[in-house]
Order: sequence, then structure tokens, then C-alpha cells
Amino acid sequence: MRYVGKDIPRNDGFDKVTGRGVFTFDVHLPRMLHGKILRSPYAHAKVLSIDTSAAEALPGVRAVCTFENTTAKLWNGAAPMFITPLPHKPVLDQTIFTGEPKYIGDEVAGVAADTEEIAAQAVKLIRVEWQQLPAVYDPLEAVKPDAPQVQPRFANPEYNNICGGPVILTFGGDPDEAFKHCDEMVEYRVKLPRVKQAQMETHGAVASYCPDGRLDVISTTQAPYPTKMILAEALDLPVSKVTVRNPPYVGGGFGVRIGLSGKAEILAAALSMKCGRPVKLIYTREEDFTCSDSRHGGYLECRLGARKDGAFVALDTRAWLNTGAYATFGTDLVGVCGACGTAGAYVIPNFRYTGWPVYTNQMTAGAMRGFGSPQGNAVVEPAIELMAQRLGMDSIELRKKNSTREDTRNWFPFPPGSCGTNECLDRAAAAIQWNEKHGRAAQQTGPVRRGVGISAGTHVSNAAPFCVDYNTVLLRIERDGTLFVNSAIPEIGPGSTTACLQVASDLIGVPFQNAVMKFGDTDAAAFDIGSHATRTLYTVSYVMADAAKELRRDIFTWVGRHLDLDPGSLELDDGIITSGGKPVSTLAEMASAAHLEGKQFMASSCKVPPNCLPFYAQAAEVEVDLETGMVKVLKVAAAHDVGRAVNPRLCKGQIEGGVLQGVGYAVREEMTYVEGKGFYNKGFHSYMLPTADDRPEIESILVENPDPSGVFGIIGIGECGVNPTLAAIGNAVEDATGVRFHEFPLTPGRVLAGLKAAGKV
Repeated sequence: MRYVGKDIPRNDGFDKVTGRGVFTFDVHLPRMLHGKILRSPYAHAKVLSIDTSAAEALPGVRAVCTFENTTAKLWNGAAPMFITPLPHKPVLDQTIFTGEPKYIGDEVAGVAADTEEIAAQAVKLIRVEWQQLPAVYDPLEAVKPDAPQVQPRFANPEYNNICGGPVILTFGGDPDEAFKHCDEMVEYRVKLPRVKQAQMETHGAVASYCPDGRLDVISTTQAPYPTKMILAEALDLPVSKVTVRNPPYVGGGFGVRIGLSGKAEILAAALSMKCGRPVKLIYTREEDFTCSDSRHGGYLECRLGARKDGAFVALDTRAWLNTGAYATFGTDLVGVCGACGTAGAYVIPNFRYTGWPVYTNQMTAGAMRGFGSPQGNAVVEPAIELMAQRLGMDSIELRKKNSTREDTRNWFPFPPGSCGTNECLDRAAAAIQWNEKHGRAAQQTGPVRRGVGISAGTHVSNAAPFCVDYNTVLLRIERDGTLFVNSAIPEIGPGSTTACLQVASDLIGVPFQNAVMKFGDTDAAAFDIGSHATRTLYTVSYVMADAAKELRRDIFTWVGRHLDLDPGSLELDDGIITSGGKPVSTLAEMASAAHLEGKQFMASSCKVPPNCLPFYAQAAEVEVDLETGMVKVLKVAAAHDVGRAVNPRLCKGQIEGGVLQGVGYAVREEMTYVEGKGFYNKGFHSYMLPTADDRPEIESILVENPDPSGVFGIIGIGECGVNPTLAAIGNAVEDATGVRFHEFPLTPGRVLAGLKAAGKV
């Protein structure tokens, strides 16, 4: 491995630090118009009449679209519309515009005009007569029999406001019977907030519809191919007539763009099809915050049973998660919450999970980094801490005793992988000085107390076999011997394209500096599901390995014939071809000679990848001020089994970014809903993201246990940093104060109320 394992600077770095990088906001096309959207001011209402005449008469307005003059065909704006495997079916409950908005911000009409200012003025001229309808906002209220129905056409008819569910996962025996034979049982419940991805670039798209029926879309999506398919289906266009591409860069994703970017692509496309000119639609920050997917908030509870020796016997978890007005990822995420968030990290012989994706009259919830694992982790890991206290055991030893091993049979239909949980626990504990600091609350005096906590867990390295997930990669050698890699994956910020080229260079044997990659364009590459599910490097490498074998065989067959050498004796390393260990030519010389004889070296592959579980443990140290209720996170030691670190610097960047998002999730971030007004949080000024002052010391620990399924032992890493952070911080706060909290984030008001209720202040 000449390049794998090296801290190679990322390929997109120069473009981004010099301002040369092009994002959707930067795109300008000839005769381009600008779009603005009329959104519902009510959480649930019916449009009795809509008058667009004044808007249409405004000089500079080129098109006005409403639910009356656009298709009412149903679709789902998230990737599951085209990755849900048979016999399951995705929930299709969205339209481009609606005459019965389901949340404050729902799309009722759109305008395309010469300038943004004219479009915004025209939106204000649209006259709507509304009839307000009953609404419901909380998932526990929504499931009650007498609650207002949000989506009566699409909800499960056996329940009230349940979207496609419930999702029930079971493994082993009957937990109810098993609990009867447990020596100890604990219960824990938690209420979790909605939080926003808060990516730097807001949603946006530039759509250009041509009279020949071709639609070209440049957008912020992190799933170009699923977006292409959604647009084609929803707009009744042949898939071959739709192109979706990134511009090429995307300013962060964190899950919110898996499929459509909000609805930017389809809204811009509808307007472009109406006026026959390119239309650019860029969400304001307020629209991004209040009219696009968030992380699912809601309620979770679990029971955990164990023997006296600490062996887990049974786990029963239930979740009511707020999926909002439309399905998007609702059913899928609730499933992952159970499969990864509650079940994967430990050996539990009697396991049951029931997840309820609940419709409410709030904006949709969908994918956010971790995709259900943070919620599941937030209820199970505190229960393990409670069990350790009940048994009088160290909670790290309890986790290690029950951790998933390589020979474990569990809910997953594939081997668990390299299983580095115990090493991660040990290294995180050592970095936080667990033995010296844990359990010292009684020895502390004064208003400021410190404590440490830990949490472990797992996720997945892609969506297969639970969803349709496969890659297609094309490799070719240019005339000068350089490597060209073609894949439809996007570059949403983590440096995936750099790491992919590191792997490709080692697989084929070419210099990294001579390798380039085309990405994020459905016209330039065949199908790829996009960046999600911690999959990009793991899955693309797997398919590249297959194509690389074919490419090397193609090269050696031709070179052997050309130089009269045995192809089996040939090797290629860093661009030098050898026979029997002796250099015979350069790849550049042979590629040029092949070109003159009408030959180019190339190979492609299309495969469904395997899967494996990335394991991790994070330990947190916190400081709690008993007088103010302020929780300050001092340090997070994050140990992650990465299999093989292709680019250690990029690995640590992924971990540190995830940890900081987890810190916000635990102590600061929260979408606050005000009835009649919608979400209070309309931008960074009113949403409490962690700042530089809130950033704890983060020690990223790369544990390398090469996984047999991954190329060079690679395991997924992208989403894992955020998953265990909230639970680790919650456990640390209990260690500091002796109080277990049941609602997050741990704002000063909540902490003070909890301390007072427990008699601590």
C-alpha cells in the first residue's frame, strides 16, 4: 500500500480555499430566471380559492405554478422511493404543490421571474382563501384515537397517524417470557428533540427544461441518481431525458439531501417546464431550517434484563418518532433505529424492538447523520449504565462482557465484521482516565462537579441488503498513463473522492498524482446510490477492486503480446511495469503505444457490496455547575474501529465533526415549535449550534482491525462520530451529579429543574 494509510491532502482543497470551487449558488445559465415559493402560514389548512392574476401581471414574471396547473402525481422526495426492495413498497404521499398544506411552510405555489426581488414580490400578490383545519404536533398525542388525522389517505389504516409502520424487529426468544427469569431488570425512557443538519450551503437547484423534453438539473443533492429517478417519475419524463449533477461541489449534507434537496429540484423543474427557461431556486436559511427534513425527535423507552453475572438476557425497546407531515425516510429510519441503534453492539438472546413512525403537522423529519442510531443509542446506553449500577459492576466491564463478537449471531443477515468494540472501550477509557475519575461524585464539594461517562455502539457500512444498494465504476488509462476513475458519487465535503483515488492508485499500481476522478454526474457515470449510510469509500472501493483486476488483466494481456512477455510475469507498481521484478516499460509508454494501435485500457464493474458493522466507543468528561445548570463538555475521547484508515487525517476529521454535532445534540441544539407560528429556529441566530467556545478537547483514536469484507480492511466511518456522543455525555452528567435525566438537550433550565427535583440543590 503505497498511498493507503497516508495523510494525502484532499483533491478538492485547492478549489475550496481559493474560492474557485463551484457550488449551486454560483451557477448562472443564459436566460436564467429565479424562483420563489408561496408557503402555507398554517399547520393544516385547505385552500378554498387561489388567485394568481396579480402575480402573473407583474412585469418580469414568466411563470406561476400552483397545485391547479401542475401534476398531482404522488411521489416521495427521499431515496427510498427507488431503493426500497420488494416486496416492500415506499410510502408515496407528496405532490409538487398542495391544496391542503400539512405544515407551516408547505408549498402551495411558485413563481419564476427575471430577478429574485420580482419573484418575491409576485409571491406576495397571490391571494389565497384558507380554511384552517385541526392539527397535531406531538407523536404521543398524534397516535391517540381522537387525534386529528394528518394523512388519512396514506397512514396505516389499523392505527392513527402511523406512517407505513409499525416496524417490528425480533431476534431469539420471547423477551416477555425471558424477563421473568432475569435476576435484574432496569427501565429507561427519554425524550429527544428535533435537530437540524445546519449544513453550510442551503438547498438549491438550477433546472433547465428544453423543448425536446430533456431536463437538466444542477443541485445540492447527495444522491444524484435517486434524484434523477424521482424527478423522472414525478414529472412523467423518461429517465433517459433527465440529468442530475452536482456543480460539482456540495456544501455539506449530513443526510438532508439524500434524494431531493428539500424540494428544490422538483420545484425548479416545474417552473422551468412551465416557462421553458432555466430556473434557479435557492432556499433562504429560514426555508432551509423550517421547510426541509430534520432529525427525528420523539420518545423512546426500553427494558433491559440481565443475570447476576452481568450477562444480558432480554431487551425490549419502543420508539415513537415524529416523522412530520410526509413520509420521506420515516419508516426506514425507524427501522435502523432498532437494528443499529438498539441491537447491534451487544449479544442479546431475546430482543424486540417496535418503532412507530408518526405523522404530525410539522415539517418532515428524514435523514440526518447517524440515521436512527443516535436515537437508539440514547435509550439503550443509559439503560446499560443503570444495569451496571444495579449489579455493582463497572459499566465498561459490563459492556465488554456482552459485546458483539465475530462469531455472534444477531439480527443482521451478515457477519458482524472485525468487532473492535472492546479495544475501543479500553482505549477511550484510558484516554479519559476512567479509573481515576469515574464514580467520584460523592468526593466532590462546591458548586461545580465533574464526571465521566461512556457509550458504545455500531452502525452499518452501507444499506445492503436492507435497501437497493450497488455501485458502478469505470476505470480507464489515458494515453499518458494517467488513471481516470468515473463514478456518480458526490463530494459533499468529507474528502471521499480523495480517499477513493488513494485506494484506486494502490489497487492498480499507478501514481496518485496521476489519478483523477469524475463524480456527481448522472450523464457521466452509471448508477450509484449516493453518499449515505456510511458507505461511500467502503462500497466504491469494493467495486473498484473488481474493476481493477480486470483493468490490470487488460493491460498485462496487451503488454505481454506487444513485448513478447508472459502476461503472468508482469507487475505494475507506481506506473512502472516489471517482468520478473525487472522494469520493462512505463505504463505511459504502453498506453501511448496501445493508442496508436487503436486500443485503450479500460474496465468497469457493477456489484452489490457486502456489509459490515463499524464499532466504536466514546468517553466524555463534563463539568456541571449546580448553581446555573450549565453543562460544559470538557473532553470527548472517541475510539473508532475504522478497519484500515485510508487517510488518517480525513478519518479524524469525520470523527471530530460527528462528535461536535453530538455535543450540540446533547447540550444545546433543539428545534422549538410555537403553535400557530411554527418553529422558532429560523437560522443560525436562533439555533444554538456549538461554537468554538463550546468545542471540547476531542481525542480521535483510530483502532485498526482490518475487516475481511472491506478492501484493505476498510470499514465505514462517516456517520459514526455522532452516534454515541449524547449518551456518553448524559452518563457523564449523572456521574457528576447523581441525577439521571430523561429529556435532551441538557439546557441549564432542564438541568436545574432536574437537580431541584432530585434534592441536589
